[in-house]
Amino acid sequence: MNLPIRSKLTALHSGVMIFSFASFFWIADLGFRHSIETTVNDASRTNLDVVSRLVQSKINRGPASMQRELQELSELWANGAIFEVAEAGGNWIFQSSRFAQSYPDLPRPQKAQVTFLTRNLDRMQYQIASQRVAFNGQTFDILAAVPTEPFDQALDNFRLIEKEILPLLVGLAALLGYWLSGRSLAPVNRIIETAEHIGVESLSRRLEVPSARDELRRLTQAINAMLDRVERSFQRITQFTADASHDLRTPVSIIRTSAELSLRRPRSAEDYCDTLRNILQTSIETSELLENLLTLARADAGAADLDMHPLELGAHVRKVKERAEVLSCEKELELVLNIPGAPVWVRADAVAIDRLLLILVDNAVKYTPTGGRCEIELASTDQHAQITVRDTGTGIAETDLGSIFERFTRADRTRSRNIPGAGLGLAIARWITDMHGGTIAAQSELGAGSSFQVRLPTQASN
Repeated sequence: MNLPIRSKLTALHSGVMIFSFASFFWIADLGFRHSIETTVNDASRTNLDVVSRLVQSKINRGPASMQRELQELSELWANGAIFEVAEAGGNWIFQSSRFAQSYPDLPRPQKAQVTFLTRNLDRMQYQIASQRVAFNGQTFDILAAVPTEPFDQALDNFRLIEKEILPLLVGLAALLGYWLSGRSLAPVNRIIETAEHIGVESLSRRLEVPSARDELRRLTQAINAMLDRVERSFQRITQFTADASHDLRTPVSIIRTSAELSLRRPRSAEDYCDTLRNILQTSIETSELLENLLTLARADAGAADLDMHPLELGAHVRKVKERAEVLSCEKELELVLNIPGAPVWVRADAVAIDRLLLILVDNAVKYTPTGGRCEIELASTDQHAQITVRDTGTGIAETDLGSIFERFTRADRTRSRNIPGAGLGLAIARWITDMHGGTIAAQSELGAGSSFQVRLPTQASN
């Protein structure tokens, strides 16, 4: 059913209350009837005992005296109670007029135990207690009855009240349920109203957290936490888009300007070659930037699948050292490689690991001046493999260390302005490390060089 939650809660509350009221009245009716049955049985048994004691006390005075006493007792009982006493042979000693008018004849008691039956006597219903008693060798059949009509009327009145009050109680329960559901859902409505007004222009707005420590408070806190994540993601996307646009605009402008200047007037073949070399170099840097942007975009979308398998890190560290020699040949840097004698195995993607190592080594070479030193070290413990890349370069200010792994972040742009790069390498390095279940950290001192440590979980070789 496509009903509002408030209507569903009201219907559920009303259904539960209807069932509760019906169960209560049904149990009350059973209890009332049981109480009536017990009361009339006790009353008829009591009357039977009174008549029995009178018969026992008058048995030696003869039937005539007993009859007079029974007649006087009958006149004293003005509440409609009646009785009859007969000898075992069927001769009546005393019989109330209503017993004489009963049809068919009442069954005679056959045993000493008290038995009960309900019978209409002269258009009135009675509860009759019967018993056969024996005194001084004589046997008597005694029947004592009390009218049930007053009790039946009380039961009928109770049932009439039930029929009249049940619809009223159901209606009141429905109204109460509607009011309670509305009051309970009021915080939800406030959440909806606030959420409807949160948009791109107001992502910093948050829902009001209820004071009650209930599920709605948890829901509100969860939504606010989600909005925090959405706001941070939106800010990162906005900043990413702005930075990407800025970094792409510069090489495009260089390519366009170089081409326009070359076409303004005839130039020598050497000038054209210089222009083309400049355009080619800018195109290469732009391609690298686009490749890095594509990698991060795939990472954000969860579409960058890695081929994980057991990998021996020592071979990859040696390979990146060879690449570092090519990158640093013009600067005449001292390259040092320290690896353990035993193989170091990890579960990793070979291409991703090579890229991670190349990013760290490339940064070390870029920011280390001529004649400096770069060290690549591989170490292993029982649980982790640690790769450390140290350099004696320009270093990173302490204020910049916390943000160097963010996208488009370059420490001290004034000093790195002449060094190519867009500030995406370390962001990619952190993503690769995270995908392998590892960590990456940096330590640096301005003017004294930097040290980057990557820790990856080790794995036994196959």
